[in-house]
Amino acid sequence: MSVSTIKSPSSEVIQELGTVLLNIGIALMSSGASTSRTRMIVDRVATHYGMEADLFITHSVLTITVSDPVNELQFSRLKRTPPQGVNFTLVSDISRMTWRLKENNWTVAQVEEELKRLKALPHYPRIIVLFAVGFADACFCYFSGGNYSAMGVAMFATIAGLYIKQESFKLEFNQYLCVFFAALLATLLAGLFRSTFPEEGYSAAFASCVLFLIPGVPLINTVTDLFEGNLLNGLIRATHAMLIAFMIALGMTISILIYHF
Repeated sequence: MSVSTIKSPSSEVIQELGTVLLNIGIALMSSGASTSRTRMIVDRVATHYGMEADLFITHSVLTITVSDPVNELQFSRLKRTPPQGVNFTLVSDISRMTWRLKENNWTVAQVEEELKRLKALPHYPRIIVLFAVGFADACFCYFSGGNYSAMGVAMFATIAGLYIKQESFKLEFNQYLCVFFAALLATLLAGLFRSTFPEEGYSAAFASCVLFLIPGVPLINTVTDLFEGNLLNGLIRATHAMLIAFMIALGMTISILIYHF
């Protein structure tokens, strides 16, 4: 461990470390990490530098208090968490970074630079994501009894729904409205084929074209948080997942009423 990182830290050093720890926690929470994993990774970094970190984590705000028990210094700050998505690559990269900093005796500044680099790494190209998600829903359609033409409809509707969700998110619509727009457009497109060709078995396409919106990660984190004693976050995540499910159902219901299924 680098002596310079833990010996008689000044108030500037503890503020620098506290800011980095807060940014690590925000990056983890906004990428779909569970509450316990976020705490574990932040504690690992704080302990390496001889500090104690206390986190108060909610669905929209993260508060951190970093304490130096030797020099009686303290740093406290809160930061709003952006809308949560899923980026397990970033979660894994940050976890690996925390082990590398211990092996290589990184300074706080080096950790900050590495975190910026990881957050700036490019995602998969958008076109690949659209077609991969569309193909996945087409496979669900096939397993639900759809034929090849129904699979094509499911894929087309899914790609259109995901595209409108991404565009709505860019325009800073409420995240639940983004889900509603996606579910409505996808089911309207699939429902058009179902109402035009009722004998072709497009019901499977209509049912499967919204599966990409199912909040799997929030539901998993709900169970994880509840079993690990993080009841507040578990209940909040459960409510979040229920609202997403409600918006999916609302979009499908409107399409059903329009087409009189």
